[in-house]
Amino acid sequence: MSVKHLNSNEFEAEVLKADGKVLVDFWAEWCGPCKMLGPVIEEIGEEQDKVKVAKLNIDEGMEIAQKYRVMSIPTLILFENGEEIDRSVGALSKQDIINRYINA
Repeated sequence: MSVKHLNSNEFEAEVLKADGKVLVDFWAEWCGPCKMLGPVIEEIGEEQDKVKVAKLNIDEGMEIAQKYRVMSIPTLILFENGEEIDRSVGALSKQDIINRYINA
């Protein structure tokens, strides 16, 4: 499976109305830690199929970021059947992300 790069118009259909779990990486081009985390998120999205993986650039989806009170980036939010069930702020290692969000 690959990582879905979302815009505001796709968020509801791809995340809130999705069956199962969706891990969303809230990020921005100007964010150093986001640039470090980006390739890790892409790898995870390519390697596993238990959880749908998506990215939302907060500069292009500010209203979504505000709705979910994303104050710092990168922020990872795990949704299940449209409901937020877990969140972390800051860059995590690949193994920490897999342990927390994929294999949990």
